[in-house]
Amino acid sequence: MAIGEKITISVIKADIGGWPGHCKVHPALIEKANELLNKAKEEGIIIDFHATYCGDDLQLIMTHKHGVDSEKIHGLAWDIFKEATEIAKELGLYGAGQDLLKDAFSGNIRGMGPGIAEMEITLRKSEPIVTFHMDKTEPGAFNLPIFRMFGDPFNTAGLVIDPNMHMGFRFEVWDIKEHKKVILNSPEELYDILALIGAKSRYVIKRVYPKKGHKLPEDEPVAVVSTEKLYEIAGEYVGKDDPVAIVRAQSGLPALGEVLEPFAFPHIVSGWMRGSHNGPIMPVPLKYATPSRFDGPPRVVALGWQINKDGKLVGPVDLFEDVAFDEARKKALEIADYMRRHGPFEPHRLPLEDMEYTTLPSVLKKLEERFEPV
Repeated sequence: MAIGEKITISVIKADIGGWPGHCKVHPALIEKANELLNKAKEEGIIIDFHATYCGDDLQLIMTHKHGVDSEKIHGLAWDIFKEATEIAKELGLYGAGQDLLKDAFSGNIRGMGPGIAEMEITLRKSEPIVTFHMDKTEPGAFNLPIFRMFGDPFNTAGLVIDPNMHMGFRFEVWDIKEHKKVILNSPEELYDILALIGAKSRYVIKRVYPKKGHKLPEDEPVAVVSTEKLYEIAGEYVGKDDPVAIVRAQSGLPALGEVLEPFAFPHIVSGWMRGSHNGPIMPVPLKYATPSRFDGPPRVVALGWQINKDGKLVGPVDLFEDVAFDEARKKALEIADYMRRHGPFEPHRLPLEDMEYTTLPSVLKKLEERFEPV
């Protein structure tokens, strides 16, 4: 392939067994993923790949020519997760196969449990991207940082001083409860965007697009977030969604530093222990993506890549390994201490409407007949 050709980046992840509990992915699962991905590369199904983890989620990063929602790519990921699940069962890992909510692959992995972020783009002369991987939280955890990257001039100086970005961007926002979407323009509809995405458990940023007048095609996303909601698929609590995202950088887009800057503030997200608590999202290098304190606090990893003219993934650079994020980690731990002291009380525990999709209703059910009119 060459500069100017189409290429697809796919990040597909699943929790198929934690080691121990919900802490980390066992190396044997990553080894199996690498084995099967390498075979797919030799067969020409994918161009390049990288298998890694964030907390207890196995993460598959792939480049290929099949576009988004490809049966070949989704089928490959499904087969990897199924085979790795068998290893997880042999090892007695916790929650083996947890995110595989259906028995058989039916052409597309969406709605089957795993999380997916994919974008088909026209390859630029230099194509820097960042893949973000979160654990112990939900898709709305990306709302604030993605907004700040592409909509907040106090974060992204390029929105003010770069003529290639000055017109702003388009935000595709999903209502994940009503299964609807809307595309809103920034900065014209800034307040409308914020009115929605501030309710992060319901309205989530799915994609960001260039606007007319940008040098990039209007129909090619520059950021995409996984928006799968496991409770809506399974009908009961099976863990949080642990979202992933892909963000393009530089040359008319936020610079790498502007893409990372939002995470210098450890904002409050939902998830943490049993998917039922609020706490800070902590930016960490991969070696610290092993949440254990109260199964948390929630983590985010940023892996930096260059995609070369052949579609190869040059990297990764473990971007949050930078000491510049030490203060964010320190602040996150202070916030974690403060939130934990609330114990089972809100705002540490999620509000009641969000607890509907946890195990709490089963606890409350036994009290139903004891309530009397006041």
